[in-house]
Amino acid sequence: MTFVKSIWETPRDSLESPGGLNVWRMEKMNLRLYVGNIPFGASEEDLKKFFSEAGAIQSVKIVTDPYSGRSRGFGFVEMASATDAEKAISLFNGKTFMDRTLTVSEARPQKQKGGEFRGRRDRNR
Repeated sequence: MTFVKSIWETPRDSLESPGGLNVWRMEKMNLRLYVGNIPFGASEEDLKKFFSEAGAIQSVKIVTDPYSGRSRGFGFVEMASATDAEKAISLFNGKTFMDRTLTVSEARPQKQKGGEFRGRRDRNR
C-alpha cells in the first residue's frame, strides 16, 4: 500500500517546475536578466544582437558610470517571455562574448537605499 505525500511533506526543491513558476512561493520568473562581465567596448546594440538568438527582446541597458560615461561592465536585458528568459540564461551563461565570459542570471530587485543622511546631531560640541 502506498500513500501520496501532501504538498507539506514534499521537499521545496521538488516543487519548482521547469517553466519558471515556483509552486511553493507562487512567483513567476523575472523577465529581466542580469548580464555581468560585459566588455567595455560593447554597445547596447551589440548585446541586443547577441541575445536575439534566444528570442524577442524588449529592452537592453548597459550601466555606465555617471561621471566618466564609461561602461561599468554589467547591464540588463529584458526578454519578451519567461521561456525566452530561461533560454537566454541556459544559452549565454558562461558563453564568450567579445573575448569575455558572460555571467547571465535572473535579475534581483534593486535594494532600497538606506534612508536620509542625518550627519552629526550635535554640531555645537
